[in-house]
Amino acid sequence: MTNIGVTGHQLIPAEAIDFAVHGIRNLLTTASPPLIGISSLAAGADQIFANELIAAGGKLHVVVPAAGYESTFSVEDKEHYRDLLASAADVTHLPFTEPDEQAYDAAGLWIAERCDLLIAVWDGEPARGLGGTADAVAHAERLGRTIRILWPEGVRRQ
Repeated sequence: MTNIGVTGHQLIPAEAIDFAVHGIRNLLTTASPPLIGISSLAAGADQIFANELIAAGGKLHVVVPAAGYESTFSVEDKEHYRDLLASAADVTHLPFTEPDEQAYDAAGLWIAERCDLLIAVWDGEPARGLGGTADAVAHAERLGRTIRILWPEGVRRQ
């Protein structure tokens, strides 16, 4: 069994999306089944990962960072979030009363602590606030987790 966590940017430049999708597919193909994917289903990288995991026959474990988390999504992303959440094999709710940086940081740390492999759809830049992708990657590094960064060279986030 392979527990695969994901962390990554919500706003991914168009030229990085296909790179991330193909990279995730390749990692899922080479991982030892059964596959358990751990994600908070944030827009962007998390939802891309969840789609690919389900398509590969893996089971989704969702970590909901806080009460009211759903209210942080756009209309389109919220619908996708709800669909993915409904397909989850397991759901863990963290004990935060509102979605904020502390809740997002706790979710990233929770995922890093429970995965064998952390997929990071990340440009390598510092986090833009507590709980960003860089924070989850740093925590996974401290824990000695295997980390695979998926980001095309030369592409920058806005």
